[in-house]
Amino acid sequence: MDLLPDTARMALSMMVRSRRFEECIDEFFKRKEMHGTTHLAIGQEAAQVGLALALREGDWIVPTHRCHGHTLARGAHERKMFSEMFGSRDGLSKGLGGSMHMSDVQTWNPGSSAVVGSGVGLATGLAFALKVQGSSAISVAIFGDGATSRGIVHESMNIASVWDLPVLFYCENNNYGMSAAASRMIATSDIAARSQGYSIEYTTVDGNDLEAVLSAAKEAVHSIRTTGRPYFLEVSTYRLCGHSKNDPCLYRSREEEALWQGRDPIMRFSQRLVQSGLFSEEEVGAIILDARRAVDENAQAAVEMKGDRLSMEEALALIFAEEEQERYGVVQKTRRLSYRDAIREALDEEMDRDERVHLIGEDIGLYGGCFKVTGDLFSRHMDQLHETPVSEEGFSSLAVGSAMLGLRPVVELMYGDFATLASDAIINHAAKIHYMSGGQLSCPMVLRAPMGSGTGHGGQHTQCLEAMFANVPGLIIVAPSCAGDAKALLKSAIRSNNPVLYFEHKGLYDTLGPVGDEHYLLPIGKAIVKKRGVHLTIVGYSRSVPIALEAASRLALQDEIEAEVIDLATLKPMDTDAVMRSVKKTGRLIVVHDSPTFGGYGGEVVAAVTGDSACLAALKVPPIRLGGKESPIPFSVELERMIVPTVDDVVEAARSLFGH
Repeated sequence: MDLLPDTARMALSMMVRSRRFEECIDEFFKRKEMHGTTHLAIGQEAAQVGLALALREGDWIVPTHRCHGHTLARGAHERKMFSEMFGSRDGLSKGLGGSMHMSDVQTWNPGSSAVVGSGVGLATGLAFALKVQGSSAISVAIFGDGATSRGIVHESMNIASVWDLPVLFYCENNNYGMSAAASRMIATSDIAARSQGYSIEYTTVDGNDLEAVLSAAKEAVHSIRTTGRPYFLEVSTYRLCGHSKNDPCLYRSREEEALWQGRDPIMRFSQRLVQSGLFSEEEVGAIILDARRAVDENAQAAVEMKGDRLSMEEALALIFAEEEQERYGVVQKTRRLSYRDAIREALDEEMDRDERVHLIGEDIGLYGGCFKVTGDLFSRHMDQLHETPVSEEGFSSLAVGSAMLGLRPVVELMYGDFATLASDAIINHAAKIHYMSGGQLSCPMVLRAPMGSGTGHGGQHTQCLEAMFANVPGLIIVAPSCAGDAKALLKSAIRSNNPVLYFEHKGLYDTLGPVGDEHYLLPIGKAIVKKRGVHLTIVGYSRSVPIALEAASRLALQDEIEAEVIDLATLKPMDTDAVMRSVKKTGRLIVVHDSPTFGGYGGEVVAAVTGDSACLAALKVPPIRLGGKESPIPFSVELERMIVPTVDDVVEAARSLFGH
């Protein structure tokens, strides 16, 4: 045995503590003292501890939903882990994460992912941030054999290789993806060999042999630190328990289980310690007993504290990270620019202002972006502009991971429709990181997405998906309607400490307007009154605002109807006060947007107005929601023009409110 006594003692103690922790968890669930579910890794302790011993302070791990052993081995406190599973304030994440989402920034663990494989993208993002920051630390993406069928794993491996990122892809192959045997679900018997396709060095090791895992992990970590390149390590192991708490393991034989029971990593390591003469049987027994006793004591301490839980008010306060106070001054100097150029200018100024701002996306270099928004930024910000492979989920997840370590990534999607490909990163991670970590982490990132019809690109390149994301707590959504607002709101979005979806309408890119200087910002969450009026309120955002303004001008000239036009600008959080003030004055309301009426954002505006007793009383007639037709966007130019609200549609709807 090559291990020093202190290392060997630590290794055995950590493995036993991991095993005992999960035995206690199992007992708590069987007595119905814990809520929810859990995924145990009994039998995989050598894979957890061998990795942890190969890492040093500052190296980050992103575990899977089967995270207890890795979290403990990295140094988290057992009492706080138990408390997390009891849902108490004392928990690692204040009881907001639970078994599958244990975050402990103090031990370089941003939290595990309950979505199989998606943590791999986050870990790749951590590695990207570490490289940008000049750190010698590495990141470890931990995943199981089942995750290797996920696209995010392959997208991340490709990006990590192309960009030379210091990430260890650590595959715990326990032979089963839930109940599905790897032999039936994976088209190769050698998972690690897949990394050859990405020019990534790799090796495999017996994951139930602590010394072998530690040796292989050390070699992998050394390779990453030396070359700056990613590495793939596959450890072959086995969970001696079910996939989750109610799994009877009907999909595997008792003979197979008995075979692996004979390879129990704790038993094997204990025997080797005695056989090598490093410790006596009595000393090994004492190490095991002390480790189990420590876990039991922490379990009891957590039981005594489990009644202390966050209030609903405290929990809700953790959805968003606290924002810094920005000064929103008046415009000192303006220039007339296009909507497109205004966005580029905002990006240019913010990258100049803050080296943490990084622009990430496809074809944003010499090509200048799909809609030429990035233009020549590549020549001025070579270190802050990163052209990606065609991997929306991969680079969006990378951005989320990098934001957790303090970068301020701005992701450019080629088309807003592709936000569906990045939705896991946006919905399951960016929106929830601050909350699920109990406030330990934040995600200061912007995702820019061109949306809207009028370009003849058909049904998969012209959708408006803002309403889909508006239902997700933890996201800010901005949709500016003019060049000046586009620049000012993007600058504010980049400075936000929370994830912002910034929707740009393709039909506005060529529109011109006054644009403020580098000091001009607009507050997020505040609507803008674009035109004053007393007879009718028209609420819109993005492209619908200039449509509403033109309709309002026609109504004033032809019908003597003075409409007040409210530009929401920020959809979430919505400035309901501005809308209600206007409706109380005018008594009539039309909401206009390009996305389909059914399930569209206009329903939220109407609900806010009719849910307020004073506004409801002020309404003279029922509100009108004027949205796109219930149809994909057609290619035919004539049909495409008719699919979304037009000026004529708004005028006709307005006149109907007056009985015309």
